[in-house]
Amino acid sequence: MDRSAARVVAVDVGSVRTGSFAWAAVDMPGSGLAAHGEDPAGAVQVLTAALTGGVSAVLALEAPMSVPVPDDWRLLGKGRVGEGNRAWSASAGAGALATGLAQGAWLLAELARALPGLAATTQVRRWRGTADGGAAPLLLVEAFVSGQGKPVPTELGPHAADAEAAARAVALRLAGEGGGTDVACAPQRAFSLLAAQAGWAGLSLAGDEHALDVLVVRARPGG
Repeated sequence: MDRSAARVVAVDVGSVRTGSFAWAAVDMPGSGLAAHGEDPAGAVQVLTAALTGGVSAVLALEAPMSVPVPDDWRLLGKGRVGEGNRAWSASAGAGALATGLAQGAWLLAELARALPGLAATTQVRRWRGTADGGAAPLLLVEAFVSGQGKPVPTELGPHAADAEAAARAVALRLAGEGGGTDVACAPQRAFSLLAAQAGWAGLSLAGDEHALDVLVVRARPGG
């Protein structure tokens, strides 16, 4: 698969019942809005369409998707590097984490059902095929849209605006020369919730990724 062309689907996790869930898809190169919706099944459909069409894909969940597990118990619950005053363990972050776990697991399980044998990774180099073991067509990342990164709500609503901002930010990060993360568990050991969800869903994923930091992309103002 050509990694210069990819579909990025970002999910603003939230209550499906109250309409706080939204997703948006952008296509690389560039970051033009390809689709959006308020139903998890729609996000699965646009990802499946890309992957079956020979296009690699990225799923970004806007919720804490890795947590630090320190050796020193006194550091348990401490925020990740780069989070500032919005630690994953604070009330807002912890609530999003719990919701994101269930919704991410559902999304990945549906992808695994639609595409048996699908390989996923949380590591950009493995997605691009520049690491040993070949390339995985699905990259799993975390989006961080908060504080100054909050976009101006559009006519689609604030949740769709968050999802679109996240998708565009991830697409721009992957299209650039960098690819570094904005938030990290290191120097503490990472517990990758993305890897845990992927394994539970039945996707093929390297075992070492359960303890590797994930790519976290922070949406910037206007991004």
